[in-house]
Amino acid sequence: MESQYKGCSVNRGIESGTREKELGVANKRKIIRGFDLFLRVAAVVLSLSAAVVLGADRQNTTVAVMLVPTLPAVNVPVTAKWHYSSAFVYFMVANAIACAYGAISVLVITLANREEKPRVATMILVFDLMMVVLLFSSFGASLAVGLISYRGNSHAHWRKVCNVIGKFCHQGSAALGLSAVASLVFFLLVLSKILNLATRENIWLA
Repeated sequence: MESQYKGCSVNRGIESGTREKELGVANKRKIIRGFDLFLRVAAVVLSLSAAVVLGADRQNTTVAVMLVPTLPAVNVPVTAKWHYSSAFVYFMVANAIACAYGAISVLVITLANREEKPRVATMILVFDLMMVVLLFSSFGASLAVGLISYRGNSHAHWRKVCNVIGKFCHQGSAALGLSAVASLVFFLLVLSKILNLATRENIWLA
């Protein structure tokens, strides 16, 4: 009788320890899941804001052009728009894709069960990586055009234009900043998803 009682108490202790460990893992998954959703909403807002700020970027001004040295300068109307540059078009499309994907991923994760399927989690991780590459590449392309607009290039005889269309350049810089933060948020999402997959496979010890 005494040995049976001891055996039951040992089994109960093991079961309680297992339950506590499972609850601890479940709580950690809930924290990661909430953090993941927060980051995704932030990425949607940032990428959407970057696209809207750049889409509304336009400036009309006049530039004094000297045609003949002996004659006075002629004022020529100039309009700056974002779609005049292929790099800015790529930037706009990239942020629109990231915004749409972020909204879809929020819906998928919200409507999914508490326990995501490994295939779905892996697919989301792959798409998150694609968004990181897409946003960083568009940011780099637009940043290169922006630096030339600010500083020019004496070797290629490209003159800076931001001294003429300053408002356009400042608004474009704000869009670049928003997109850069969105890129970092998607990168954090990748790390968060990897951590979540690690806990799912019991790699992260409680």
